[in-house]
Amino acid sequence: MADDSKNPAATVAPLRKAVPCPICRRPSAREHYPFCSPRCRDVDLNRWLSGSYAIPVTDDEAKAEEDDM
Repeated sequence: MADDSKNPAATVAPLRKAVPCPICRRPSAREHYPFCSPRCRDVDLNRWLSGSYAIPVTDDEAKAEEDDM
């Protein structure tokens, strides 16, 4: 039996399942989760701040809101 007391990382289970980076699809890094690097994290932040991530509204929903007013 090996003595793992000198290497505590050998007995630590990962906190969550590894997922691919949503920007470049490389494996995510623990310190930048869910991204793989600071660059991908910054790309995502830029997309949020520039309005690239927007939920599209259909004409039916816009008309329903106008009827409610």
